[in-house]
Amino acid sequence: MPHDTQSAGGQALQRGLSNRHIQLIAIGGAIGTGLFMGSGKTISLTGPSILFVYIIIGAAIFFVLRAMGELLLSNLHYKSFSDFASDILGPGAGFFVGWSYWFTWVVTAVADVIAITGYTQFWWPEIPLWIPAIVLIVLLLALNLPSVKNFGEIEFWFALIKIVAILALIVVGGFMVAIGFTAPSGHQAQISNLWIHDGMFPHGLVGFLGAFQIALFAFLGSELVGTAAAETRDPYKTLPKAINAVPVRIIIFYVLTLAVILMVTPWNDIDPETSPFVSMFSLAGLGFAAGLVNLVVLTSATSSANSGIFSTSRMVYGLAEEGSAPRAFSKLSKNGVPRNALFLTAVLMLSALVLLYSGDSVIQAFTLVTTVASVLSVFNWAMILVSYIVYRKKHPQRHAESTYKMPGGVVMCYVVLAFFAFMIAVLAFYEDTRAALFAMPLWFILLAIGWAFVRRNPAHHEKQREIQQARTSQIDLNDLK
Repeated sequence: MPHDTQSAGGQALQRGLSNRHIQLIAIGGAIGTGLFMGSGKTISLTGPSILFVYIIIGAAIFFVLRAMGELLLSNLHYKSFSDFASDILGPGAGFFVGWSYWFTWVVTAVADVIAITGYTQFWWPEIPLWIPAIVLIVLLLALNLPSVKNFGEIEFWFALIKIVAILALIVVGGFMVAIGFTAPSGHQAQISNLWIHDGMFPHGLVGFLGAFQIALFAFLGSELVGTAAAETRDPYKTLPKAINAVPVRIIIFYVLTLAVILMVTPWNDIDPETSPFVSMFSLAGLGFAAGLVNLVVLTSATSSANSGIFSTSRMVYGLAEEGSAPRAFSKLSKNGVPRNALFLTAVLMLSALVLLYSGDSVIQAFTLVTTVASVLSVFNWAMILVSYIVYRKKHPQRHAESTYKMPGGVVMCYVVLAFFAFMIAVLAFYEDTRAALFAMPLWFILLAIGWAFVRRNPAHHEKQREIQQARTSQIDLNDLK
């Protein structure tokens, strides 16, 4: 099996990610900054019914990933879902999806920078906000420049830290509930905390729906396993394995974790401005543990930003390869890393400083940025489903021969698309998310203008012909299985 993905220009992204890397990248993507930083606000909005929010969104995302998995494995010339959107829906769709996904992760990386500055204030409340932001950006750039294998190793250990921390929290929290631990506030850790404080839905339907915005953001990154598919050594084994484990990971890392927190700390005692992971130990009087958890949360945000730099650089590389971005971004280092694309993302991450200094609080800036990322994510996920629907019509033979078919097929695609449409309506209903949502059409107007220029470029048409020839030639797909 080849160990690289050749581009039209003869350069190659290296298939340097092993099964160990891809499984941990998938887990790391499933444990986003929104879980650690944003769950305090979602709990304050919806109370214990936050558990149902994560179950509903998790189910929808699982079907998106299954559709993406079948599409990616139907033709290994697809390096990302931008590729199959371009092939199945047309180059214009690929342009919109590619750039929107790139912008999603730029915005996410900015949100992570904002979150990290908030975490560092736990230890150094007097430190200027720009210092941890600059240090983080320079550090991530240095870590990602060497090779994709280096990224895989970094993300492996970052994800491992998150997993150990969450499992430790579940064990410690479960023990506190078992012994009936009483916090300094006077509240006792008990299972009934899930419903005795004004019920499971203390703020009714309005509060329940209001939690979906940041909860949606928590799942951003779940599709990262698809973006990394082009650099996976054995996609036919690793991709299905990673996607199939998503439901179990959602139950453990979201539902069970938040259930334990809500059993130990009643929902109305959790500060929406801080991470409930830190608050749980602080309320129990375990100051040292709270500091340790804050360090883990900081690591998680760094992991998410690391994934953002990886995703954006690979997406810009792919866009440049097909003539939809400046050619300079298609250049790779001798180790197969899109260096110029990495530099572009690092520079754009500096915009976090503007948001930090213009807002009233870190969580306010975080909410603004995560709303933008959530809307873009819904668009990207919806385009995956639309691509699948059209794929079923255009390529029935490829679907029939697939060994990894999406459960529910086209019908389930329409169900999830209806859910996403409902989520957009919900974002328009709340004041703190409405402004960012209403600003999003500007992004798509800019993309439409960009596409109008790109489609007239002869070099773009030549690239598209080369790529289409590669995708339709059935030379090595069966050999790779």
